[in-house]
Amino acid sequence: MKAIHLKKFGLENLQLVEAKTPDPGPDEVLIRVDAVSLNYIDLAVTKGIYNSALALPRIPVSDGAGVVETVGSAVTRFKKGDRVMVHYYQKWLAGKRTVAMAQSQAGQATQGALAEYAVFPEYGLVRIPDSLTTVEASTLPIAALTAWTGLIEQGQVTAGHTVLTQGTGGVSIFALQFAKALGARVIATSGSDAKLEKLKALGADDVINYKTNPAWDEEVLRLTGGEGADATLDVGGAETIGKSLRSLRMHGFVGLVGFITGATLPIDFFRMVNACLRVQGLSVGSRESLENMVRAVDGVKLKPVIDTIYPIEKTQEAFRHMESGSFVGKIVVKI
Repeated sequence: MKAIHLKKFGLENLQLVEAKTPDPGPDEVLIRVDAVSLNYIDLAVTKGIYNSALALPRIPVSDGAGVVETVGSAVTRFKKGDRVMVHYYQKWLAGKRTVAMAQSQAGQATQGALAEYAVFPEYGLVRIPDSLTTVEASTLPIAALTAWTGLIEQGQVTAGHTVLTQGTGGVSIFALQFAKALGARVIATSGSDAKLEKLKALGADDVINYKTNPAWDEEVLRLTGGEGADATLDVGGAETIGKSLRSLRMHGFVGLVGFITGATLPIDFFRMVNACLRVQGLSVGSRESLENMVRAVDGVKLKPVIDTIYPIEKTQEAFRHMESGSFVGKIVVKI
């Protein structure tokens, strides 16, 4: 089978190879992978930023979707021909995450999905609804579920609330789509006027260019009559968390998602206490949450925003596109 192997850290070391098709164990499922989508975690893993002790070589990328080819003798949840997507935390099925669950990431604790065929435990897969293609479904497990967990499960966003979205990556675009589906107002930020136009086309009610208006937290307050947003997902980390906190209304919610500008956060204690803010670390979600989200996506017929689809032969180019930040929504590699 065709597969991408990462033999040592670095984007230049993503190599297309011929590999042996894996055999599923008794409780495992062999998937004919149709597409994978890239997330920042894939970039960080590939460059050795996230876990420099990760055993190599390996097949990278966590998010994938495809069709069941064969199943192990003990498998009961799926059969040949079923369309499935890969759940990120394979063992986090429901409830609160444990240490063991946290160490079950697809693409790290297991081989990844960037190959013609991949094997995963049956409990680490979720069925794809008829309203989504496998390409579309491949974008959901990390980015969409992170947005869902943050805004709906933790942030408790509802109609009439104001949501602040940051940038145009997968999590932020899904946050915009979910917020609008709920009837919330969306204030969206980007450093590109062209991207801001795309955000408006996707339903953003107000937009802010954070490069020409670096005091974007003050602009959020102005747009909300001095009150602030009800919720935001902070994707930047060190250089954005302060403004995220200052952008929120009393009892507002910020979900900590990304570390693009650094992972050591300068937290304003007095702002958090005086405004009674809720700050919650987010790391994707459980399989139960993914299944709930997929039902909601199917129910409203939400369509993921896909920026570019690359063939597997151009995997390095896809990763470099991800690294550049010059995209809106999701980057997909078609197998």
